[in-house]
Amino acid sequence: MQRKKQQKIKNLLPGVKENVSLKDYTTFKIGGKAKYFFVAKTKNKLINAIKASKQLNLPFFILGGGSNVLFSDKEFKGLVIRVKNVKFKIKNCVINAEAGAPLPLLVQKAQQNSLSGLEWAVGIPGTIGGAVYGNASAFGKAIGDLVKQVEVLDLKTFKIKKLSKKECQFKYKDSIFKHKKNLLILSVILRLKKGNKEKIKENMKRFLTIRKETQPLNYPSAGCIFKNLKSQISKVKIKKNLLRKFPELRDFIQKGEIPAGYLIDKAGLKGKRIGDAMVSEKHANFIVNLGNAKTKDVQKLIAHIKKKVKKIFGIELKEEIIIFPH
Repeated sequence: MQRKKQQKIKNLLPGVKENVSLKDYTTFKIGGKAKYFFVAKTKNKLINAIKASKQLNLPFFILGGGSNVLFSDKEFKGLVIRVKNVKFKIKNCVINAEAGAPLPLLVQKAQQNSLSGLEWAVGIPGTIGGAVYGNASAFGKAIGDLVKQVEVLDLKTFKIKKLSKKECQFKYKDSIFKHKKNLLILSVILRLKKGNKEKIKENMKRFLTIRKETQPLNYPSAGCIFKNLKSQISKVKIKKNLLRKFPELRDFIQKGEIPAGYLIDKAGLKGKRIGDAMVSEKHANFIVNLGNAKTKDVQKLIAHIKKKVKKIFGIELKEEIIIFPH
């Protein structure tokens, strides 16, 4: 039976690989093996791979640049589809990019075409599809601000449709795609503004310098682990003694955002280590892989951070990263 299934998937998906280590495809460098692994270099191959998995009743996972995901150490007995449809075109102030187009490349090409709006995303790894899925943001800017239209595949009907910016329901580190798993991003249209090429370059350099100074870029990580407190900040009740002890909290609340890294830092967790997973000493909202971290190490550390922050501040931190399977 197993051999029949193997032969079927090979017939349906020429080029499919078996028993592929997923740690090589994530920025965290953590993860077990995928039973089947397929690189989809075109939109049609991506759609065909999903159809094949459904036909064979195989669970599947769509993987972009692997920059915001933590895979289990256990084998995934399904199909991982790596999105590598990378074509894009730039016309006037519009970038039309397939979901697998690398975000760093689009940032670079925007600058070369004197287009402003993406400078803040310099240094962020991953794909444009992944960035739109999680509404990637930094320095007070978000990718959703630039979106004009998103082309999606409805996995229930296998129909392709186009969503407007409004229909994407962008919020802080959130979008409709996180909630409606049947909507798969195929391509994205961004609208930017004309700017001065050199000035754009200067801004990119400035943002990159800040990243290098504040983030642990010399270790594998998945970026920020937790969301900052933003939309739920009105519900946060901070005790008066805590406001006296941590006066910065009052300023954060007035500004409408409490950084998760600040809370983790003030909970005394910088440098906290479980196995080879450690809370970065440079930026407390990063968990870094010191070399041989396991998924369970990261998960234990996440649970410990949440528990301690809740105990001290009464605040429930929420993960930004995707943990698969959850």
